[in-house]
Amino acid sequence: MSRLRVWIVPLCAAVVSVLLPAPAGAREAAPRIPVVFVHGYNADPGVWGGLREDLRADGYGDGELFFFGYDTHRSVNEVLSGELAAYVADVKRRTGASRVDLVAHSFGSLVSRWYVKFDAAGPSSVAHWISLAGPNHGTSTAWACALWDQACRDMTPGSYVQKRLAEGDETPGAVRYATWWSNCDEVINPDGSVPLAGAENNAAGCLDHNALLGDDGVSGGVRAFLRT
Repeated sequence: MSRLRVWIVPLCAAVVSVLLPAPAGAREAAPRIPVVFVHGYNADPGVWGGLREDLRADGYGDGELFFFGYDTHRSVNEVLSGELAAYVADVKRRTGASRVDLVAHSFGSLVSRWYVKFDAAGPSSVAHWISLAGPNHGTSTAWACALWDQACRDMTPGSYVQKRLAEGDETPGAVRYATWWSNCDEVINPDGSVPLAGAENNAAGCLDHNALLGDDGVSGGVRAFLRT
């Protein structure tokens, strides 16, 4: 009889552990999709400090937040989108994730859109794409530096980059798209350049171009969108 109990008791415990769910506190949290931030023209990854801290307060770890730094004076289609593709591939390799979320500001919106739309792995590698104050249909202020700067030429209305990005579906694939724009943006002209057909387009109120990076309302909206 004692021998019978030796193997019956552990067996019963194993069956119970399979049938009954673990206590809520003991369950492992589902892994988050890594976030890749893409800064804008004449900027660097340091601009994302506020949003980074907000996401960390939401539970993101440093190993889930990545910051793409690049030379903002280069060509969107010939150079920068390829560099971003390589960076995203490395983030996926390092984290084991199948997709990333892209959060871009200003000129970074064009770099990341070109990657999503034209790179073979783009649509399947991105879950959410977010543009803060992006010149998604061009901005007339870019003419001020277009004579000597390729990135400025890419941002001008009617440029090769703008025409290609506007062809067909502006928000292709199964990616979820969102934009935030301001009617007081001194860099993006006209204001209506930012919204995209098929995206969740959000009015941020009267904020200047860089203020969208640190605004609490924009941060809350971005974080809520990433949870969808």
